[in-house]
Amino acid sequence: MRSSNPVFSRRGFSRDNGYAGFNIAPQAGGAAVGTQGNPYAQPQAGNPYAQNPYAQQAPYGAPPQAPATTGRMTMDDVLMRTGTTLGILIVTAALAWALLPVDDANISRSYGIAIGAGLVGMVLALVQSFKRKASPALILSYAALEGVFLGVVSSVVDNRIASGAAMQAVLGTLAVFAAVLVAYKAGWIRVNRRFVGFVMAAALGFIALMAINLLFAVFGGGDGLGFRSGPLGILFGVIGILLGACFLALDFKQVEDGIAYGAPREEAWMAAFGLTMTLVWIYMEFLRLISILNSSD
Repeated sequence: MRSSNPVFSRRGFSRDNGYAGFNIAPQAGGAAVGTQGNPYAQPQAGNPYAQNPYAQQAPYGAPPQAPATTGRMTMDDVLMRTGTTLGILIVTAALAWALLPVDDANISRSYGIAIGAGLVGMVLALVQSFKRKASPALILSYAALEGVFLGVVSSVVDNRIASGAAMQAVLGTLAVFAAVLVAYKAGWIRVNRRFVGFVMAAALGFIALMAINLLFAVFGGGDGLGFRSGPLGILFGVIGILLGACFLALDFKQVEDGIAYGAPREEAWMAAFGLTMTLVWIYMEFLRLISILNSSD
């Protein structure tokens, strides 16, 4: 199954490109795929890494050898590449905040640059989403451009709508990340086929409604159907944050499966890409929600 994120359908550790995905079908013994503790077990259905180039093959009749770890993705790889991607995004956001002022004389130019950076970043993200292999250059370029967009948008909201909104959105995003991570590790969130199906259906419906609202706003003026203002805007802001939290759980499952199945090390970039996109989604929903709450005061 191909994993997805609230904005783009990205190729992660999915069967169609040779990487393990949300393979949750139980084995004969009752355990889920990818949770077996025996690295020498016979190849199992749904595990594309049961016989992978990174596992050592012991000669016939010889005692089993320890599995090779060189070239396989580890949690350290994921953390390092995610930190690099987010670090570039934060640096460019800070530079955009400082160098692209949003006062009356400059807001049109700054906002134009931000929109342009956001659109190019979206294109790069789409290209990466449909590539079979992770491209660090594309992912880091996306992060840099997305940072420019977020920096200007955050500055507009913080300086013109709600002072301190950017920091509140950052803290809210960190709180959601920590809460989902704790819940996932504690087993309170179980990523199974039903969970994935529900989240994907809810996300598609949410994005469709937002697209319709945008069309009505562009061609009809005002706030469109009101999905991004007033009480409905608050409701959809909360729903957007909850969807982001659900996709964080899918991201954690994807990383866990990639490590368990022995995905190649370069796939840590794909994990970093997915986590970054999800965190950006949550941050933007928090920023939008804070704006609505303050504009309704």
